[in-house]
Amino acid sequence: MKSFRTFANFETSVSNIFNAWLSSEGHSNMTGGEAKVSKTVGDTFEAWDGYISGKNLEIVHNKRIVQSWRTMEFNEEDADSTIELVFEENDGNCQILLTHSNIPEGQPDYKQGWEEHYFMPMRAYFVDAT
Repeated sequence: MKSFRTFANFETSVSNIFNAWLSSEGHSNMTGGEAKVSKTVGDTFEAWDGYISGKNLEIVHNKRIVQSWRTMEFNEEDADSTIELVFEENDGNCQILLTHSNIPEGQPDYKQGWEEHYFMPMRAYFVDAT
């Protein structure tokens, strides 16, 4: 199993990103891919037009989100990986520490994928939205 950590900074508040992450409309708008998400622990979610799926495992308002996570590229027998997002406010801006763990061997470089398919469009969206 593989894992990694990465940081991302955004020119918006923690609450803006936290709320968008857990809203179908907000998640879709900030990433550019269709999402069906919930802010309830135990609920399932889909993102990027169904390419990503998982379940909300832990939610601490404006502080932390833990989700099981898999893509269509996972083998059926592969266990879900886990993502943990820790949110910190710094001078009105949001920093996210993302830990992605339990990634099955043979999977692509999701660290690059997080940057290209989440963090880059999110930075553009929140700059335009403010």
